[in-house]
Amino acid sequence: MTSATSLFSPVEADLALLTDNLKNLVGARHKILYAAAEHLFGAGGKRIRPAIVLLLARATQPDGAITSRHRRLAEITEMIHTASLVHDDVVDESATRRGVPTVHSLFDNRVAVLAGDFLFAQSSWYLANLDNLAVVKLLSRVIMDLAEGEIRQGLKHFDTTLSIDAYLEKSYYKTATLIANSAKAVGVLSNVPEAMAENLYQFGRSLGLAYQVVDDILDFTGSSEVLGKPAGSDLLSGNLTAPVLYAMEEMPYLKALIDRKFSQPDDFEQAIEWVHSSQGIGRSRDLAMHHVEHALDCLGELRPSESRQALEDISKYVLRRLK
Repeated sequence: MTSATSLFSPVEADLALLTDNLKNLVGARHKILYAAAEHLFGAGGKRIRPAIVLLLARATQPDGAITSRHRRLAEITEMIHTASLVHDDVVDESATRRGVPTVHSLFDNRVAVLAGDFLFAQSSWYLANLDNLAVVKLLSRVIMDLAEGEIRQGLKHFDTTLSIDAYLEKSYYKTATLIANSAKAVGVLSNVPEAMAENLYQFGRSLGLAYQVVDDILDFTGSSEVLGKPAGSDLLSGNLTAPVLYAMEEMPYLKALIDRKFSQPDDFEQAIEWVHSSQGIGRSRDLAMHHVEHALDCLGELRPSESRQALEDISKYVLRRLK
């Protein structure tokens, strides 16, 4: 299967520069933070968020050139994303992420929390120095949304009354807000018409939602080696996702197992089996496809270019992750 990084060819050199810049921006004055930054930004992440920012920058600029402010926006986007992951891993007590040791498992919780805080602070500083109030508002909202998403998820553990709409709203806060608002910020920096900037926001929102739904499907269908965590771990921790919510509509007796938090022998294995035997995974796939199709529609106003094609390919790749 095509990898995500192979789709970034129009901005491959730009992403290499971004990775070097991030290590220097974060760790120049602090040895321990530099060690954390070296680990975080050298860990082989997909870099899908900054890649989208850079591709949109090329797609919206008349000459296809990326400005220094677009580059800084891509760096800010990756800083915010990485900071949220560092904090999430502390909260979730995760020893690894995608098979790579987390910051707090390599160092300790104190260093991890401070590293996350520092990344948020650095991103805010560089954001302010873009001198564009509209962009500051868009990305500041993201930081607020990320915290909101974590709080909502924490309050809804093992909540069998959760609706698909509430699940999607939480998924927006946790995943899609960063892609949506950074995409719109590209449009603002490129001085595109307001309607096009809104289309870029909708593109990012739909792509982010599709990405999260696919991640939630893979939690049931992927291997532990690929996931970097045990399959079904979201359900075991009480995080109810689309496949489970759809399965409960079809099999109401699944709720009893979740309500008692899998306290009886074989409860969890039975729940996994019921999710697989229901239409939950298929309906979740349809939901992800719906959002990918909407994301593709939102790219319609961009002029044909290598960068636009890459954005379309990335959108389609989200669904190919399921194959």
